[in-house]
Amino acid sequence: MGDKKSAEKAPAPPGAEVLDRLFVTVQGRKGADPETSYTAKLYSRGTAKIAQKVGEEAVEAILEAVRGDKAALAAESADLLYHLLVLWADLGLDPAEVWTKLAQREGTSGIDEKKSRKA
Repeated sequence: MGDKKSAEKAPAPPGAEVLDRLFVTVQGRKGADPETSYTAKLYSRGTAKIAQKVGEEAVEAILEAVRGDKAALAAESADLLYHLLVLWADLGLDPAEVWTKLAQREGTSGIDEKKSRKA
């Protein structure tokens, strides 16, 4: 039998809500100094550069997935999500709009969902 400490519930790992918190931080960097903030530097380079970074991070995540390196995939996925949040903030897209789209698609066949977009 374990002691009382081991019987206590371990704290839950962070969930998707971390993305909402990070988005607020990313938005707050819009007016920051590009010399001291990487996020502000991205904003200063414009939407095309931010979008390019999203693409680069997506490719890096794909490469790690193909290699089968879960730890590296997790790190590259975090980079991808961060840059995607910067892109959303740059364009004024609230993550809630994306979460709503995901919720609408939940439980719908991917094939059916794609067909509905063509109509």
